[in-house]
Amino acid sequence: MHPLPPTALIAEDEPLLAQALQAELARAWPELRVLASVGDGASAVQQALQLRPDVLFFDVRMPGRSGLEAAAELADEWPASTPFPALVFVTAYDQYAVQAFEAQAVDYLLKPVQTARLQKTVSKVQQALAQRAQSATNLEASLATTLSQLRHLMDATGAPPAASAGPLKVIQASVGSQIRLVPIDEVIYFEAADKYVRVLTSGPDGGHEYLIRTPLKELLPQLDAHTFWQVHRGTVVRADAIDSVTRDEAGKLHLTLRGRADKLPVSRLYAHLFKAM
Repeated sequence: MHPLPPTALIAEDEPLLAQALQAELARAWPELRVLASVGDGASAVQQALQLRPDVLFFDVRMPGRSGLEAAAELADEWPASTPFPALVFVTAYDQYAVQAFEAQAVDYLLKPVQTARLQKTVSKVQQALAQRAQSATNLEASLATTLSQLRHLMDATGAPPAASAGPLKVIQASVGSQIRLVPIDEVIYFEAADKYVRVLTSGPDGGHEYLIRTPLKELLPQLDAHTFWQVHRGTVVRADAIDSVTRDEAGKLHLTLRGRADKLPVSRLYAHLFKAM
């Protein structure tokens, strides 16, 4: 019985570059079957979960979700019983991004893709897949390594810190025709919601909810990392407002906040924050 040929998914928002990569892959790795080629991060996650490819070629910059964000979301949703795909990121030359990929031992390709560099990547991925097939690797440990790599990559290639004297002290939120200045000390958590970010506060009157337009990934570098913890791709919580963490039957973590009924999900990417001392 012959082993099944390896499979791949390409996520690239420029059709000509996607076609060029697929053509180069056909020459460098004839056995590889490209199951689909998509043009945005949301489709990349959806197709990867449906098709379960062995290799992912993700463009770093795509509409909606970046390749890194798509990979992180995919890792959060990936079934624990299935090996996570080998990751290869495709990027325009960026010294800091390249240094980040190299530091985390995650392979990458620079645009436009060069034949010699692609052959090295193919050899590296083939070796990784062969090792995965021959050894009874702990899937949980392997996924944990991938999650750690993605966390470091997202930190290293994310939005630059805001040019300010220190962490954000006040949130400016529109309320009708007014601009409300909300002290950061009153904020319990931030939650991404469509084109806005919800800002939930505490107070003797039960607290308030405000909407701001600043994306969460731009807001994050302005927050004190010791005070506010990102627990999900769309949620940032004040650490000292967390009362308890529970695990459901599916193994997912959820936070309960002091004095509130909210139960907030914790993604796999940030589950490492909650381990008993």
